[in-house]
Parts: sequence; C-alpha cells; structure tokens
Amino acid sequence: MKELLETVVKDCGYTWRQGQVATYIPELAKARADATGIAVCDLSSGLSGAGDTDFTFTMQSVSKVVSLALALSECGEEKVFSAVGMDPLADPFNSIMRLEMDAPHRPHNPLINSGAIVVLSLLPWRESRERMTAVSDMAARMTGRKAVAVNEAVYLSEKGTSDRNRALAWFLKSVGNLEGDIEDILDAYFRQCSLEVTCEDLAVLGATLAADGTNPVTGERVVSPEVARVVRTIMATCGMYDGSGEFAVSVGIPAKSGVGGGIAAAVPGRMGIGTCGPALDRKGNSVAGLAMLRRLSEELKLRIY
Repeated sequence: MKELLETVVKDCGYTWRQGQVATYIPELAKARADATGIAVCDLSSGLSGAGDTDFTFTMQSVSKVVSLALALSECGEEKVFSAVGMDPLADPFNSIMRLEMDAPHRPHNPLINSGAIVVLSLLPWRESRERMTAVSDMAARMTGRKAVAVNEAVYLSEKGTSDRNRALAWFLKSVGNLEGDIEDILDAYFRQCSLEVTCEDLAVLGATLAADGTNPVTGERVVSPEVARVVRTIMATCGMYDGSGEFAVSVGIPAKSGVGGGIAAAVPGRMGIGTCGPALDRKGNSVAGLAMLRRLSEELKLRIY
C-alpha cells in the first residue's frame, strides 16, 4: 500500500498548481500551497501514508462530519433532520440565496455552513465552551487522538471575517429556525472549523465511519452503526460542496472536504482515506486531494456506486 501511495503522490503532486489557497480567511492564505499528502487506514492492514503526512491544517468543513455524528448520537435522527434537510445543493456552501428563497427556510443539508450552524445549536450544551469540549472530544475519538486542538490563529482570523456566516445565522434566527445565543453558537462553529489535524487523522476518521462507527486504531465504539451509515450517506450526497455529483461519478465513495485543504473519505467495510492539499478549485475542494482520490479509487476499485 505504501508503495502505491508514494506513486499516487508522485503522479498527482503537480496538480496543486491548478488551484489556489483560500484567501477569504486571511490565516488560511498563509498555507503552503504545494503541500500534498495521502494516508489510508485499511481495516485489515492498518495505517499507511505518503507525501506530507505530518503537514497540519484545520478541518474546516470536514469538522461538520464530527458535529453531525455527535448530534445524531445525542439528539437522534428525527430531531436533527427536522431542523436540517438531507438534500444536495447546487449552490456554494455559504450561499444565503437558496436559504431565503425556499420555504420553510431550512438549511438543505448538515454539511453546508447554515446547516452546520443549526446542527451545533441542537447539541444539549448551552455554552460555546461546553459545545466545543463535546465536539473536540468526538473529533479525538473518531481520529484516535488523545486530543484535537484548536488553531487559535485560524480561529481568530475566521471569527474576524465572518460576515456571511453571521448573516446566515441571523436570517435563520429571524425565521424561527435557530434558537440560542447567536454569537455563542457561532463561536463554537469557528472553533470547530479550526480544529487542527493531519491527513493520517482524517484517514482514521474515515475508517471509523467505514467500520460502522468503531475506531479501528483504538477499538472504541465511537458511534452506532446507524449513525455511521447516515453520516456516510450524507457525505456521499453532499460532502463535496456543489461538486458532489461530479465526485460521485468520478471517484464514487463517500467523502467530505474542507477549505483548509483536507478531504476525509470512507469506503464501507474496507478503509478510510485522508488527503491534504491546500490549493483549492473554484468549488473549495483540494485539487491534489481530488486527483489522488480519483487515482486511488481507480487503482483499488473502491467505488461503491
């Protein structure tokens, strides 16, 4: 596996030149654009990696998988999906237009910004610090780490450039679809997005979902098989922003991307995959990550649909 991954990195590494790092969050603009890494956590043979496997980046929207798994576990499927939908969206992940146009003004799914903000508001903790303790603990359990820390510089940068997310939250509040203190909920959201990981961490996270909720590294049952199934399904339909349909055709496995450059993927019953590559395409997905996942899916015949 390691030899294959080294070949994948070598053959796909140049693709970062076709993208650029996120700049709308100033701290993300400082990322090393050419960083390229991939890791696989095989449910049978364990963890392998190649390239920049020790490169750290923030989870950004990959963290929405964590908070969704937590909310489903704590609140139940009925409560979560009465507050947010399950449908893909052809608009950008931070769009307010569709949210305003489509009654009952409910976020289309939990993996866009408005949906993730609502999901956080459902958690049975009333303060940002308590919410974040629960989310970071879930992230640690899913990645097999003792702790997953917040990158404070990214958190502050994100919090200081958050007009769009505040607009989404206040609109939801105005139509009665968001309860609680807006600034407190948003603070947890910014911290959640700023959790710092490596592609190996994302591979273990993906493997935990692929193994129906049991972390293959620690052996811990993190979430139920039903929660893992629901999360994988939402990843498959909504995980790659408005590029989810194209990704389903070209790669064919459940995955979730983030503008920090990471992608976490889960191949049910087989493996989890994590990639990093901060240079993004226009939809906010890692260019190198997409190329590596496409190549690996072809080589190992991973597609599930």
